[in-house]
Amino acid sequence: MQLYPLFPVLHPILKPTFPTCLWGGDCNSKAIALSFDDGPHPQHTPRLLKVLDHYQITANFFWLGACVNRSPSLAKEVCDRGHWIGLHGYYHHNFPLLSPSELRDSLERTQAVIYDACELQPEQVRDVRPPNGLFTPLTLNLLQQWNYRSVMWSVVPEDWVRPGITTVVQRVLQHVKNGSIIVLHDGACGGEDVAEITNILIPQLLQQGYHFVTIDTLWQQTLNR
Repeated sequence: MQLYPLFPVLHPILKPTFPTCLWGGDCNSKAIALSFDDGPHPQHTPRLLKVLDHYQITANFFWLGACVNRSPSLAKEVCDRGHWIGLHGYYHHNFPLLSPSELRDSLERTQAVIYDACELQPEQVRDVRPPNGLFTPLTLNLLQQWNYRSVMWSVVPEDWVRPGITTVVQRVLQHVKNGSIIVLHDGACGGEDVAEITNILIPQLLQQGYHFVTIDTLWQQTLNR
């Protein structure tokens, strides 16, 4: 089942319903966030880093703890380049299916392996994107209670089902706007094409006047409104 047609419909409904989440930045600013879920991946992430290096773009990575544990030197390489790091759980488990203790353990284990690999303190890595975008009000309440920040999305081209590089690029360009948070994947699903997709997207978005910022910058924009 192709979920892509649902995302542009759901976003304007969910954004005001769950205002404590970050759904995007300032609509009056050309600042956008390019984010990648499910990594780091030993093949896909290095190719992606070369593209980001070429354009001197700062991106945002929401990591799975198990993947960081498998590729700690790669995680450090990403971090050392100044990219913003967030949490995606230890495994790619839907948060609503986890008990509160399981959810907290998943996030804390991921923070621990990131600390071991990158020496980032837990309080430096507290942005959380739920796998598959699935959450409940209880999920969000728990995250807020534990001092995490819930980060969602505004442009989701469903690259993980690999509809084709041209299709993914067209979907992003069709829906991007000021303050957008774009979600791509550099993990096992969708990561095969991520470097090429990103290499096509970045110059076109730059030509349209957008500039790339961290998720933290978008949070600061929301606080300053």
